[in-house]
Amino acid sequence: MKQFEGHGVAMITPFTNEGLVDFEAIPKVINHLCAGSVNYIVVLGTTAETATLSKVEKKQIVEKTIEATAGRIPLVLGVGGNNTHELVAELKSNDFDGFSAILSVTPYYNRPNQEGLYQHFKALSLAAPLPIILYNVPARTGVNLEPETVVRLAQDFDNIVALKEASGDFQQAQTLIKSVPSDFLILSGDDEISLPMILAGARGVISVIGNAIPAEFSRIIHSALEGDSKLAYSHQYAILDLIRMIYLEGNPVGIKVLMKALELCDNVLRLPLVKASEGLIEKLNHEFSLLKHFQND
Repeated sequence: MKQFEGHGVAMITPFTNEGLVDFEAIPKVINHLCAGSVNYIVVLGTTAETATLSKVEKKQIVEKTIEATAGRIPLVLGVGGNNTHELVAELKSNDFDGFSAILSVTPYYNRPNQEGLYQHFKALSLAAPLPIILYNVPARTGVNLEPETVVRLAQDFDNIVALKEASGDFQQAQTLIKSVPSDFLILSGDDEISLPMILAGARGVISVIGNAIPAEFSRIIHSALEGDSKLAYSHQYAILDLIRMIYLEGNPVGIKVLMKALELCDNVLRLPLVKASEGLIEKLNHEFSLLKHFQND
């Protein structure tokens, strides 16, 4: 599944100041990502505030994204939840034309055990018309997809092809890289540790920071994949403070500040999320201005 290696970006959903989906901003964001040499875009992931979108809005966002991308790069669609039966029905009935894979997060709130997680993804695998990228993010879901369960799923189902690993646990990441079949992709879901994960054997990242600085983060990721750790780390340290700052008040709170600074969309989120504090906005804009000055030099 080479098309899912490298730098994927979990795209934000832009909103107008009235709180509506900003369909005019979507093409601007997509053009920015394509110009930044990202390898694929994830639509309706966690960063997209998908939990606050209506079914009609999701359908409209999908249509606008396919239209704006115009086949330039692959698209991955987020299809996750904690009602397995409902997800199976969605996978069987929805039109997935224009997408190359599905990203599916572990069920949240229910907190299933490892057998429950296996059976959940087995059911999705049997219904899915596209390859599945698993998504493990315990901080959001309350459950950790253990390496043994990932290996079991990878071995048992040919259409489960990758894992976005966002546990923040580097030891677990190494265990996954060591244990999964050679054709199964481990992708970082944590911007800050993407570089060491790739140097350890992961095959890419699905990033948040790439929304704002796609070219810079693509350079880091591809330098790492080519084994040039010195170059990759020199660029990584230039943006490290910025990466840390965008998560200080939650995601996508910080990244929306940067998207506003780039004039790609307004700094608007949907409740229960609220925009960054004035102090954080000031820090982010200052750090971002330093980065742009560094790039110009």
